[in-house]
Amino acid sequence: MSDQKKSRIVVGLSGGVDSAVTAHLLKQQGHEVVAIFMKNWEGDDDDEFCSSNIDFVDAAAVADVLGIEIEHVNFAAEYKDRVFAEFLREYSAGRTPNPDILCNAEIKFKAFLDHAMRLGAEKIATGHYARVRLNEATSKYELLKGLDNTKDQSYFLHRLNQAQLSKTLFPVGELQKTEVRRIADEIGLPNAKKKDSTGICFIGERPFREFLNRYIANKPGKIKDETGRTVGQHVGLSFYTLGQRQGLGIGGIKNAPEIPWFVARKDMASNTLIAVQGHDHPLLLSHKLTALDVSWVSGDAPVAGDYAAKTRYRQADAACAFGAAGSLAQQGLTHEFRLDFKDAQWAVTPGQSAVLYDGEVCLGGGVIETKAR
Repeated sequence: MSDQKKSRIVVGLSGGVDSAVTAHLLKQQGHEVVAIFMKNWEGDDDDEFCSSNIDFVDAAAVADVLGIEIEHVNFAAEYKDRVFAEFLREYSAGRTPNPDILCNAEIKFKAFLDHAMRLGAEKIATGHYARVRLNEATSKYELLKGLDNTKDQSYFLHRLNQAQLSKTLFPVGELQKTEVRRIADEIGLPNAKKKDSTGICFIGERPFREFLNRYIANKPGKIKDETGRTVGQHVGLSFYTLGQRQGLGIGGIKNAPEIPWFVARKDMASNTLIAVQGHDHPLLLSHKLTALDVSWVSGDAPVAGDYAAKTRYRQADAACAFGAAGSLAQQGLTHEFRLDFKDAQWAVTPGQSAVLYDGEVCLGGGVIETKAR
């Protein structure tokens, strides 16, 4: 899991149980462990919705039990510039971004990594469920899925590069979540039974539409079915995502069966939301997609061929054919790729990430631009 020699390792201590056990395991191995708590959001940070104040108290309590130093570092300015601004741009364009992926690439494994190196760290470590392996044949670092398939977070880490992976450890990626909880309880960590965090810090548990409304002007319009019939009104295309069922306010349509409605498309030009009835409606299913803004873990695009991919986090790997495209394909830079799926994928959403896998190895991915049936 880690180098045999003892190192100075800076752990991103979030206040959760996974990073706490990460710090414990590394200290147990004899490493010099220092903890950093990252504050990534300011403004309306309060205990009701964004729990960073509570999380820091928990992280400090863990550091005290483990006997390690902890530093509170504010990355809110970097987060606002590199992550939140992009988040708003994507939503304004009608897409559905995944800020956690950008946060990992820009904050946790860039701003945090740089800060840790200034502190004399040889490695950083986080509580992500993933693994890093040096491929002896290629001398390249590989990003692997976490051993606990139900907790694997490689999807969120697919934009990490060779330099970042060479400095990173994921100790709990080798464990099942139940084992992590058991270790935390066994050594008396104060957060052993703390509930896992969900969602994005700056939104937390607050109503998403209410939050987005502060930053993006809503432009109401019509909701139409696939035949062009008006079936309702939307509050603004940015506030909906493909596959969404809740909050459409469609009901009592004449000659329409009582079957759930789902968002199938957004027509930005006419400010129209297209909704269809039935989970498996053809407009919700796609066999192909194109992805842009691509990042490959190895630095090079994989050879064209058969792989597996995820188009959203909580999804089983789906068999697909991969084809690189664009003049920059062999440079591993920003370019595009195509995926052709064996089985139709549900609600493939522009703005989300398509992540490619070769068995347990996460190869990288890109941002979904278009889908095709």
